[in-house]
Amino acid sequence: DQKTRLPSSMKAIIIAAGPSKRMRPLTRDIPKCLLRIKGKAIVEQLLESFRGEGISDIAIIRGFKKEKINFPNVTYFENSSYWTNNILHSLLNARQKLEEAQRAGEDVIITYSDIWVEKEAVQKLAKIHGDFVALVDVAWEHHYQGRTDHPFGEAEIAIFDSSQHMQKIGKHLEEAKATGKPHGEFIGMWKSSPQGIKILLERFDAINKTHQLTDPFQKAKEWQKAYITDMLQELIDAGMKIKCALIEGGWNEFDTVQDFLNAGGEVPEGVVL
Repeated sequence: DQKTRLPSSMKAIIIAAGPSKRMRPLTRDIPKCLLRIKGKAIVEQLLESFRGEGISDIAIIRGFKKEKINFPNVTYFENSSYWTNNILHSLLNARQKLEEAQRAGEDVIITYSDIWVEKEAVQKLAKIHGDFVALVDVAWEHHYQGRTDHPFGEAEIAIFDSSQHMQKIGKHLEEAKATGKPHGEFIGMWKSSPQGIKILLERFDAINKTHQLTDPFQKAKEWQKAYITDMLQELIDAGMKIKCALIEGGWNEFDTVQDFLNAGGEVPEGVVL
């Protein structure tokens, strides 16, 4: 249905540089995003979700075993420091793509590469206006059944107010439960408007000037190892509005071997668990 398709001018960036040590031995020889579920690589499903909604300008940030991530009609950026940095600094390797979108007046959807997301969730994210919009699953607890290797306490919890504006993000489950505030799990996909991109880059540059790579930042022990959630909290602290696009399921993440096997993942040839 053409009416539900997203504007083709929207861009997408997939962060896929990490070595995924927690997924060994599955990820010994291939990036996690190339592991296959239902006959399809995890990242392929993301590419299909985006393209199915009219988003054709897609970039992937590669690092570990980068030569193996090689899909047609995708722009590639390299994170050569993937052993020492984390998702936030990895994203900034695609600064050129972010600035391109900003100049063109286009929104950008940014995502982790190890999540399986139904197209309805992508549609919801795209439709909600705001400088920063994050996908948050309010029915997240069912995901944790049978996940003994990835307990509740590791969830990236977003606490939000009655107008769905994020107040806190991070491992705040105990606080959310104690206060009874509305909350859900940030799934690792969000959207920035051109103004949001400008704010994000300016904030990153300002912190980069005042912090050494090994200085602490928000909840991260080192600035270079900051997560996206650390930057989102930084933006909230600076008074920025981050809207939560609320979903109920419709996605899956693969943080451990157990997660992957529970989802019917295919063990690569030659790998012994």
